[in-house]
This record gives sequence, structure tokens and C-alpha cells, in this order.
Amino acid sequence: MGARPLLNRRLAGMGTTIFAEMSALATATGSINLGQGFPDTDGPEQVREAAVRALREGRGNQYPPGPGIPELRTAIAAHQRRRYGLGLDPDTEVLVTAGATEAIAASLLALLEPGDEVIALEPFYDSYAACIAMAGAVRVPLTLRAPSFRPDLDELRSLITPRTRLLLLNTPHNPTGLVLTPDELTAIAALAVEHDLLVVTDEVYEHLVFDGAHHPIATLPGMRERTVTISSAGKTFSFTGWKVGWVTAAPELVAAVRTAKQYLTYVSAGPFQYAVAEALNLPDAYFDDFRADLRHKRDLLADGLATAGFRVFRPQGTYFITTDITPLGEKDGIAFCRSLPERCGVVAIPNAVFYDDPDAGRPLVRFTFCKRTTVLEEAVERLSRL
Repeated sequence: MGARPLLNRRLAGMGTTIFAEMSALATATGSINLGQGFPDTDGPEQVREAAVRALREGRGNQYPPGPGIPELRTAIAAHQRRRYGLGLDPDTEVLVTAGATEAIAASLLALLEPGDEVIALEPFYDSYAACIAMAGAVRVPLTLRAPSFRPDLDELRSLITPRTRLLLLNTPHNPTGLVLTPDELTAIAALAVEHDLLVVTDEVYEHLVFDGAHHPIATLPGMRERTVTISSAGKTFSFTGWKVGWVTAAPELVAAVRTAKQYLTYVSAGPFQYAVAEALNLPDAYFDDFRADLRHKRDLLADGLATAGFRVFRPQGTYFITTDITPLGEKDGIAFCRSLPERCGVVAIPNAVFYDDPDAGRPLVRFTFCKRTTVLEEAVERLSRL
């Protein structure tokens, strides 16, 4: 095959993800998997039955419309209006995708040219780095630092150059649990308007905010026409395997993203789209109870980790907790996570994989709490052995 590597050089170093490695380690050792962020119970029974009903009635078993079924696009638009006062045309300003993962990929592939710079909050979810690389663009990290993980807005301003094309936001933020405040979002929006930048914002944890509230940046002055907002059903309704996500934006932005998306999956998740349309119309009590349950689980795991000796950064949102292992006499999160299953039968994720500079996140480790209470209690007991 010659001396040239088989893998596109833009993806060098992006082989098997840490999530696959650690989940395989959990299976091999019989450990409790607090690494990869998926629930261990299904979401609402009525939503699952809606999917079964769609399957049996033949709705979505063949290719659904490219932008998504009208029922789901209408439900997404209604959700954005009800929750945030955002008025959207379901036909031109909503696009259904194969989860938020495809929405991110399609957005970045559509909107970036080789050499464009993308400023992203670091640590960043691993698919951000891969999609920016596939677009031939350049990552420019704005590093969030412990203990507060608040963004340095003066640093953000200093990172903007004539080559900056796009700001990539994630709030609530995985893995730190940061929720951007209205003041922070206003300052970021002002910079985007001043420098005529696009914004892609990943808001998949919008309903998992425990302290404060979620505020979409698209609601701010000057942002409606330059923002691509991404969300999905997986985190909110605990059906992560269905992979139903969406993009909302001005018509010209949706048209651009749709152009890239149609050559990725084209369409997906036909019957599940009908179920998610019903899920988005659930009463407020569902969202309130879901959030309250996760807040309880957050506090259960956070208290247990603190008792076990970790320095705990209690998250404002998401279903992840970032911890510092240095109080345990440890320095290397990757080595710590690889040894943790043998030491106490628990799997976590090292935050270093979310950084361009691994040293910046070397002592940090992420745990998820989207598991049954009994599982979290057992994990806390096991971690106490440290």
C-alpha cells in the first residue's frame, strides 16, 4: 500500500474513542460504568409505545422526508416558542438529524472552509475536534479552568483573528457542567456581532439544568440570523439509541446545513421521529420531575465522591461530574481510569481526552450520574475503598 498512511491525516490520533475503550473495560471487568453518558433505564413508557405504534402502523418504516417528518418539525418549533419565545417556521427553519452528533458534523462541514478558525470551549466533546478536522478548519481552544470553569471573556476577545469564522458553544457544558449565564452569553453575542461570526451552539442538555436556567444565545439581539442551535431527544427523554436530533436556525443557515446533512445519513430514525414529536409535547411535570430526579442523583454521587477523597466540582447542569484526583495522591487521569476497574470496580472517563493540551486536564476525571439510584449507591460504596 506504500508509505502513505491509510487514515486521512486530518484524523490522525482520532482512532478508537476513549468511550469505547472504557465501556469495553467495564464489560470485561464487570465494573459499574459511570463513564459513557447513557441511562440504564428507558424513558417514558408512553413515548416508547408511540414508537411501537408508529412501527406497527407503517409510519416511518420507509424513507421519511429529508428535513424530518412534519409532525416532529412542528413539535420542535412549538417547543422553542413555548420554552424560549423563539418563533420558527417548521418548513424552513427546522432540520431533523441523526442525533446531535450528525447535526454538529453537518453544521461544521457546511459552514467551514479549510483554514477557517473555530473557537471552542475547552474541554470539548470529542466529536467537535473530529468534525473541525474533517472540515479542514483549525481549532482554537478557550480553556475553562477549575474550580469555576467560567469562560475568560477577555481571552475570548484576544483569540479572535481575521481567520475566525465560527464560535462553537456548548451549554450546559459537557464535561464540566458549566451553564453560561445571561451576562456571559450577552458578552459572547456582542463579540459575534462585532466580528460578524457564526455561532454553533450545542444545547442537548437544555433540560438538565439544576442551578440557574438555560438561555439560548439565539434569543439575543443580532444572534437569530447567525446562530445554529442544536439539540436532541436522547438526553431529555432517555432514549439515546434512537439518535433523533435537530438543528434550528434562519432559513439560509438551515439550507446550508441540510446540503451537507443529505450526503451523510440522508434520513434516519423514521418511526422514532413520530415518538419524539409526542415526547416534546409532554406536560411540564415530566421535565420538572426528570430534573429533580437527576439533581438528587447528582448530589448522591457528588457527596460520595467527596467522601472518597476526590475534589468535586458540583455541576450546574448535564449529567456529569468532573473531579480532581490529586487529593488521592494521583496525577494522571488516564492511568487512574485504566486502573480504577481493578481497584474498585468502577469505570470513569479521563478529562485529558477532551483537551488539545492533555496536561491541562491531566488530573481531572469525569463520572456520570444518569444511572439508577441503587447503581449509584453501589458505586459510591465501591469508591469508598479508595
